[in-house]
Amino acid sequence: MVTQDMKTVFMGTPDFAVPPLKALVEAGYEVAAVVTQPDKPKGRGKTLMPTPVKEEALMHEIPVYQPKRVRNNEEFLETLKEINPDIIIVAAFGQIIPKEILELPKFGCINIHASLLPKYRGAAPIQQAVIDGEKESGVTIMQMGEGLDTGDMISQIVIPLDKEETGGSLFGKLAQAGAELLIKTLPSIEQGTAVAEKQPEESPTPYAAMITKQMGLLDFTKSAETLERLVRGMNPWPSAYTFVNGKTLKVWKSSVSQETSDAQPGTVILTDKAGIHVACKEGVLLLTEVQLEGKKRMDAETFLRGYHMEQGTVFTDHKE
Repeated sequence: MVTQDMKTVFMGTPDFAVPPLKALVEAGYEVAAVVTQPDKPKGRGKTLMPTPVKEEALMHEIPVYQPKRVRNNEEFLETLKEINPDIIIVAAFGQIIPKEILELPKFGCINIHASLLPKYRGAAPIQQAVIDGEKESGVTIMQMGEGLDTGDMISQIVIPLDKEETGGSLFGKLAQAGAELLIKTLPSIEQGTAVAEKQPEESPTPYAAMITKQMGLLDFTKSAETLERLVRGMNPWPSAYTFVNGKTLKVWKSSVSQETSDAQPGTVILTDKAGIHVACKEGVLLLTEVQLEGKKRMDAETFLRGYHMEQGTVFTDHKE
């Protein structure tokens, strides 16, 4: 294995950050430390679970640091100074990184951001691109500044979106693309040949705010097209949903039907082998894979065999 000269510290937390870390190790870079969020309690037993990045780091015997916060943390800053990295690489770390850390390494801090900046700055660019019906997304590697995703752009890779792209499938594609782009970009940073491009001063739209569970609520006063994109963007987390007879109904897959209807938005106008046909303000949304509260996820045809849903049933925006 070739050993690269640049000593790196990697900061990341979720699955998205695993392929870049793996790629660094495989490319022969010295990863002197990994910084990730503290372990979180999960499940009924509240067992402390390591982050995906911590699991990957331990497989490669890389020292792991998990400060509750990196801001105003003298002890952690001293640790970083002792490590003395040439560069800090950040991918979905989950904390704002303060100026004293940004300015510590020789080559500064770079961030792997899952959008084509300056579009979709913010916490959830992957889901938002699907929800908004973008034809393409991508990854930007940027020099980190003190603003949120406002630093100079060093390199980009464009990834086209499939017609049936979900938040989950795009997440996987961009994580891999980010890993490849990182390995292509690092030599130019080290050699001083990287050309950084400034982002526009004005905050561009759209902005990708953090995804909340509430954002998955299907509002049938919107168009069927808009809701179909929301279903894909919210898959697998936090999922799109509606309410029927006082229970939550998650919607995992849907399509835009060619039918038209002047029924009240949210009304079931037909149930058949194809699925549950629901009137929207514009068009009809066909629910093809659903999950009733307390039940397993299943295709709509199977669901309808065990759950009697009459024509005229109205989905609501709250538990009655």
